Amino acid sequence: MTDKPSNFLATIIEDDLASGKHKSIHTRFPPEPNGYLHIGHAKSICVNFGLAKQFGGSCNLRFDDTNPEKEEQQYINSIQEDVRWLGFEWQGEPKYASDYFQQLYDWALLLIENGDAYVCELTPEQMREYRGTLTEPGKNSPYRQRRVAENLDLFQRMKSGEFADGSMVLRAKIDMASPNINMRDPILYRIRKKTHHQTGDQWCIYPSYDYTHGQSDALEGITHSICTLEFEDHKPLYEWLLSKLPVPCQPKQYEFARLNVNYTVTSKRKLKKLVDEGVVNGWDDPRMPTIAGMRRRGVPAVALRTFAEMVGTSRAGGVVDLGMLEYAIREELNQNAPRAMAVLRPLEVVISNRPDDWQEQLSVSNHPQRPELGERKVAISQRLYIDQNDFNTDNSLSRKKFKRLVPGDYVRLRGGYIIKAESFTQDANGQVSQIVASLVEGSLGTDVEGVKPRGVIHWVCANSCIDAEIRLYDRLFNHETPDKGGDDFLQHVNPSSLQLVSTAKLEASLAQAAPETVFQFEREGYFVADRYLHQSDKPLFNMTIGLRDVWQSKA
Repeated sequence: MTDKPSNFLATIIEDDLASGKHKSIHTRFPPEPNGYLHIGHAKSICVNFGLAKQFGGSCNLRFDDTNPEKEEQQYINSIQEDVRWLGFEWQGEPKYASDYFQQLYDWALLLIENGDAYVCELTPEQMREYRGTLTEPGKNSPYRQRRVAENLDLFQRMKSGEFADGSMVLRAKIDMASPNINMRDPILYRIRKKTHHQTGDQWCIYPSYDYTHGQSDALEGITHSICTLEFEDHKPLYEWLLSKLPVPCQPKQYEFARLNVNYTVTSKRKLKKLVDEGVVNGWDDPRMPTIAGMRRRGVPAVALRTFAEMVGTSRAGGVVDLGMLEYAIREELNQNAPRAMAVLRPLEVVISNRPDDWQEQLSVSNHPQRPELGERKVAISQRLYIDQNDFNTDNSLSRKKFKRLVPGDYVRLRGGYIIKAESFTQDANGQVSQIVASLVEGSLGTDVEGVKPRGVIHWVCANSCIDAEIRLYDRLFNHETPDKGGDDFLQHVNPSSLQLVSTAKLEASLAQAAPETVFQFEREGYFVADRYLHQSDKPLFNMTIGLRDVWQSKA
């Protein structure tokens, strides 16, 4: 063990190791490969892999691939990539529930032989009717008393493909009057004549998650099967099945509260709807709460791990403010992201007291608080670009209200000289199109007596800057709980969640930025070179997050 327990699960594990109940711990992360992982999965990954690491144990990656209708290889690939990107590694090769299909089938035969399972031919509608409600007990299926031999014959014929999809199922024989509906003769096997991504056409019957889960844990020697709280009502079935079968060990299930974040949906069905209906551009769209989407947006893996720690692990549910994740992202990037200059809304500035061919190379710090990150060379020439928002024609504005450039006053260029706006021209629409300014001699990196700049603004050299596409991202939903209530969650999609900027001018060094490198664009925010589309001759940057929480001011 490397650290002291930090939550109730760590305390349980420490006690189990201290008492000798387990010599080492073995956890698992068992996603279903029917979509990309999202922020809630990131928390589960951190819990399962993190506890294994904390106590010197191991953690399996196991794909719960029991439903070939919804599962695809692309999801398997993305899940493996996400886990590794978050900084974790699983024990051995990835495992699959399908690895155990033969053993699960053999054990299903054993349940039938022992009178603990039967083949049922109720339709789905009839099964719902027979199941009862939370306040009323269910009633026995008319097929519940079939003889063992008949059940064995039917189940084997189900496996051989004699019957149509949905015509019959295998059910556990437990108690139709149980107050826990999960114990009312749950389904163990369904007929699904679909090709499986791992087993091909070897099987046409597939086990349910509830049947597969505990037995897979036992076969893998899992000691602590950690789930979210929605599986708490499934625990009695988990334990019942383990008690009825000759499993090699008896894993124990523990539950913690799932991660719910406001302004976010994490239902795979709803995330898939966003993709299928073109609301977003794929599962890894930077607006998506998927791990792949957050990665493409430039969210550091360490920020997600920090967020998981900040949220904590307990049995108490609730909704976490998205601002907490955004805080973790800003803190990490503020400390580690190198600085650069980019002008998103360019306005030309001509330096009147320098010749047309004048150009210098300035040394600019890559990070103001981290000198070890070094400096870079930035060109300055007679023609510059500043941001349109950094100039106002009204020179009567007080310095307190407007700390940028106005006619007749001074500002300092970030890392460079002080300039004074002498005049400006406007186009036919009254838009300022050019500023003529003078450079204050002797002001490079030093103050000049009698000259007090209003503030510091960012800029780029017009001679050497590069054109780039910038994608400004905001929260995908403008409602705190987009999937609650009677409204369709798509009604709460933020129409301004993506804005394309095609006019941006960037300092030349950014053309060579490696994909997935995040920079703080001075006074603009944090931006990442797109993982797939950024090229030196066609730069593309995604906005990761702004410098401050603008949503707080909207509240």
